[in-house]
Amino acid sequence: MTNADFWLDPACPFAWITSRWILEVEKVRDIQVTWNIMSLAFLNEDKDVSEEYRSFLETAWQPVRVLMAAEQKYGKDVVLPLYTAMGTRIHLEKQDKDRAMIEASLEEAGLDVGLADAMDDISYDEAIRTSHRAGMDQVGNEVGTPTIAFNGAAFFGPVISKAPRGEEAGRLWDACVTLSAYPHFYELKRARDKALDFS
Repeated sequence: MTNADFWLDPACPFAWITSRWILEVEKVRDIQVTWNIMSLAFLNEDKDVSEEYRSFLETAWQPVRVLMAAEQKYGKDVVLPLYTAMGTRIHLEKQDKDRAMIEASLEEAGLDVGLADAMDDISYDEAIRTSHRAGMDQVGNEVGTPTIAFNGAAFFGPVISKAPRGEEAGRLWDACVTLSAYPHFYELKRARDKALDFS
């Protein structure tokens, strides 16, 4: 059994697609994923980013705070179902990252809808930063989510525009395992030229 840690922010479309891939990997390879919280807003708070991206980040803290509140109340096992409920609404249904979306996600995940109050509660931010650092310190500050750690290695990615299914998902995982086994491997990259496909 390979234990993998996955860091996510519900706002990130790349993390969403990669998360759907690794759920497929769990079906065809002997791995178990632990889901962890990171924050794009925290990652970029002191960076020079475009006004458009800064506007995007203004609503990024709220879902992450609610995820952390749910994790603290119920444990790690609720992170994935709540993330899935949020991600479906944000990325597939194009809903706003507002209280209505968060309450509906909590209800779908079978959690206390009152946890939506956490969306504006900065008391959760330090726990978010701690979880964030646990992932990002392994890969450096020039990357973000998705970040995956396994077998003593951690990487940003894979960044994919469509999640493979079945054995194809397994083969992509096998390639990641092979690359991670070489301690001097850092990056394999090309320009993204395809639209994101959430199907």
